[in-house]
Amino acid sequence: MISKTVTRLVIHSTLTLILSTLWWPALEAVAADVTVYKDARCGCCAKWVEHLNRDGFHVTTHNVASVDKIKFTHGVPAQLASCHTAIVDGYVVEGHVPADVLQRLLRERPRVKGIAVPGMPAGAPGMEGPRAQRYDIVSFDAQGKTARYESR
Repeated sequence: MISKTVTRLVIHSTLTLILSTLWWPALEAVAADVTVYKDARCGCCAKWVEHLNRDGFHVTTHNVASVDKIKFTHGVPAQLASCHTAIVDGYVVEGHVPADVLQRLLRERPRVKGIAVPGMPAGAPGMEGPRAQRYDIVSFDAQGKTARYESR
């Protein structure tokens, strides 16, 4: 006959295993290499890079004379333009996209060319301040078609 202690231990271990397999993928962070193209004088770009570094991304920055050329080369729709452009694991990332949204993009791997936070909204990573505003994170495809990916 199995003792109550052994039975409890088996039940506890089984439940722990089941719960950890259910929750682990949701908690798992995706570490990735990010290449950022920005103007050397842009302070908010540097703050966004710090935000990504704190979240575990490996960021390489390139100060370029014309970020617009990078945007054009990588197919960023003009209406989504911001102050910096990044490339991560085949995706184009335009503007002040939060690190957790970038993590989600890399986990879910949607069939899009990239995601963007158009403009420079107050409250987005790198644009912190006393007055945050609501903003959208927008996905776009190779033809320039856009869709709301998430709102903040």
